[in-house]
Amino acid sequence: PEGYGEIIGGGERESDLAVLDAAIEHHGLPFEAFSWYRDLRKYGSFPHGGFGLGIERMVAWCCGLPHVRETIPFPRMLNRLHP
Repeated sequence: PEGYGEIIGGGERESDLAVLDAAIEHHGLPFEAFSWYRDLRKYGSFPHGGFGLGIERMVAWCCGLPHVRETIPFPRMLNRLHP
């Protein structure tokens, strides 16, 4: 809904090592930084994905609250990092 941000999002991991390498090269990123992740794809992986549901954003939208922090039981703010 307008003004409440993303309520649900999802994605799928890239399982093809060649496509992953092309993306790393396209963005000018160092291959060494992704060696552990590339090994996961190199030695076998299967396509997988997931999603995240922003319960707090949905509650803010349903209740007409001005800010998502009003829905979080123990929000972390600049001067308050612990509940």
